[in-house]
Amino acid sequence: TGYCRGKGGEMHIADVSLGILGANGIVGGGRGIAAGSAFTAKREGKGRVSVAFFGDGAVNQGLWYETANMAVLWKLPLIYVCENNQYTEFTHWQKLTAGEGLAVRARAMGMPAMEVDGNDVVAVYQAASELVEAARQGKGPGTLVCHTIRYGGHHVGEPGTAYRTKEEMEEWRQRDAITRCEKRLIHEKILAPEEIETLHEEIEERIKAAVEKARQDPYPEVKEVEEHVYA
Repeated sequence: TGYCRGKGGEMHIADVSLGILGANGIVGGGRGIAAGSAFTAKREGKGRVSVAFFGDGAVNQGLWYETANMAVLWKLPLIYVCENNQYTEFTHWQKLTAGEGLAVRARAMGMPAMEVDGNDVVAVYQAASELVEAARQGKGPGTLVCHTIRYGGHHVGEPGTAYRTKEEMEEWRQRDAITRCEKRLIHEKILAPEEIETLHEEIEERIKAAVEKARQDPYPEVKEVEEHVYA
């Protein structure tokens, strides 16, 4: 009954009606899908832009070079967003990526690239808006690298403490994106503290309701196992 009829799991959610084309089991594979949708968007001329999200662990996958080259040559409305959370599974990204990272590589291809504090909501919004607007104007693709951190481990049951120090994580927590955004909203008198607290309560209730609905929904029937598959 969910977006993927109970089959996709949290890693493969897709809803084409919302413009969410879905993920897949290949690390960084979504960049090829996004290039295809960007090609369609350019042909249709409706001002749509495709966005491919991926982590620092996908930076060195070959598909990016193929699609980026094509996107630059054909001026496709495509934005690459790299969420650099510092660690590719259990290894710091600088031990796995030669040079200074994805932004430098993108610029070498003639693509505009921006690096921002991924824990600064406004900085991310402003950079993304600039790149998206340029893509809509037919200026081609862009790359946005957001430097952030993941608090948990790489997978369930892995705490993420064996390869990261408490001091490092505490430093990142001091720059938590949500906390910083809340402080900014209060400082600029956009929201009062009590309004933010109300928002927290409303969000908690929505999450609880969604979880409860998922628990009550029926599992897919066995006969559906071969539906919606290619082979």
